[in-house]
Amino acid sequence: MTPTKTYDTDVLVVGSGPAGGSAALLLATYGIRTFLVTKYGWLANTPRAHITNQRTMEVLRDLGVEAEAAAVGSPSHLMGDTVLCTSLTGDEIGRIRSWGTGPATSTEYGAKSPCQMIDLPQTYMEPILLSNAAARGAKVRFDTEFLSLTQDEDGVAALLRDRVRGDEFTVRARYLIGADGGRSRVAEQIGLPVDGRMGKAGSMNIVFRADLTRYCAHRPSVLYWVLRPGAETGGIGMGLVRMVRPWNEWLLVWGYDIEQPPPDVDEESARNIVRELVGDPELPVEVTSTSLWTVNHSYAETFSSGRVFCAGDAVHRHPPSNGLGSNTSIQDSYNLAWKLAMVIRGEAGPALLDSYTAERTPVGRQIVERANLSRDQFGPIFEALGVGDALDEERLAQGVATARAATPEGAKRRRLLEEAIQLKNYEFNAHGVEMNQRYVSDAVLPDGSPAETWEHDPELIHQPTTRPGAKLPHAWLVDEQGERLSTLDVVGKGVLSVVTGLSGSVWDTAVQACSDELGLPLRMVRIGANGSHDAYGEWSRVSEIAEDGVLLVRPDGHIAWRRAAAPATDEAAREELLGALRHVLKR
Repeated sequence: MTPTKTYDTDVLVVGSGPAGGSAALLLATYGIRTFLVTKYGWLANTPRAHITNQRTMEVLRDLGVEAEAAAVGSPSHLMGDTVLCTSLTGDEIGRIRSWGTGPATSTEYGAKSPCQMIDLPQTYMEPILLSNAAARGAKVRFDTEFLSLTQDEDGVAALLRDRVRGDEFTVRARYLIGADGGRSRVAEQIGLPVDGRMGKAGSMNIVFRADLTRYCAHRPSVLYWVLRPGAETGGIGMGLVRMVRPWNEWLLVWGYDIEQPPPDVDEESARNIVRELVGDPELPVEVTSTSLWTVNHSYAETFSSGRVFCAGDAVHRHPPSNGLGSNTSIQDSYNLAWKLAMVIRGEAGPALLDSYTAERTPVGRQIVERANLSRDQFGPIFEALGVGDALDEERLAQGVATARAATPEGAKRRRLLEEAIQLKNYEFNAHGVEMNQRYVSDAVLPDGSPAETWEHDPELIHQPTTRPGAKLPHAWLVDEQGERLSTLDVVGKGVLSVVTGLSGSVWDTAVQACSDELGLPLRMVRIGANGSHDAYGEWSRVSEIAEDGVLLVRPDGHIAWRRAAAPATDEAAREELLGALRHVLKR
């Protein structure tokens, strides 16, 4: 007789950062027994990650916590006037309208998503994720350190240590998610192959309080990039004064030579660095924390081994350029959680989980490469000013003066400087990097369309499509009360959705038959009926299918299968939909 398998939880999540917290919230929302442990006594104590892009806000919207995030985040109109300067009181080198706040980009950003970008420091994001996860049933344990794991064909046993009592104990789970950061013990133990380089450059964070209203409120931004002597060494391209809360909480980033011993950044030296970059030697400064870290350029070539999956910084490590870190981490979990939930409930075969690595490793590699390239793309600004790679006060002053002179050389420098600053749109307005993810895996059925061609730069411009593998395009609909809702609002919530138009009644019968045969909840969405009127005609313009055509939309909003028009019979519709579901879910 086969012994009964017992588990303490369905999924054990190691780590409480953006990847771990969102994984716990997603799994708990989907009704999966979830246990999250973190070795720390509380959540993030410094505001490390902060840019929260539209795709992540769409995830939070699907989870029902978008409004909570928006209430504590800084809105987009305070984020975007990125300044390049010699200090906050010194010369302005230029400005960049960022994060879709400029007149050339605001319409494009606004048309492509129902959500606005916000600035949500990690100290605010993590409590939202974890408190809602706990409220929805996830078990959370602080001061609990992951030590090791063993796995077999049925589950994972994790050895943990209570850091308060000092005792060790074992938790057995069906699956384990390692979301334990850039020094992931989980990733190390399961031997994930990592490509790239750690420790490219040295950097420091200084978190401080100071009233900088008079220097910033007239040019509101999250980022004030400062070109000072020393900015060419280490760091993330320039010195950075980053708004945490307008206009009195800040995080300063400065570099150091990684080939030398790490500097001792005491309170006095930290205060002096702040005053130097602000340009006010008498500025009252309250330093709240300092830390050293390294710029990395590495990514895992696979995100899982057996029943263990890794997400977030455990599998992609890069500088904060482009603001991609926490966003990609949350989106990793969004991709993984619904798959785990459906496998655990018996609605999908275990092979569905193989698609996590297939879909997310290209994203991890892309954002690591993009963030490091953005860091390097400060170089042309130095070159345009003629300050070279050995910066001093005299050369800096001379470079700025030359660039402002009414001379042929000044005109040349201004043209080069404008080109160099425009190149930074690939860091500060990379809407395509944030939104153009296309998944290729066995959880996506190609429909025979020709290879995709990009009408615009795919890094700068989001180009929505209903091609299988892309996320469902946003279009505004109108409900029965006349209120607007997005196409993204009628899918998701952990359920597969079948989306068609008003004349696609053939799919109603097919959905019911497939749901009954597979024992699988399926959502039927007929745009034009049931309170989803295409009043603006937006859906008809972006759907790329006939009104009676159909999309099979996954719980993460990505399209798994598409049929441009309905087949001739109800039976054919049932057979095709059933075949697509069996393929995607590995049934």
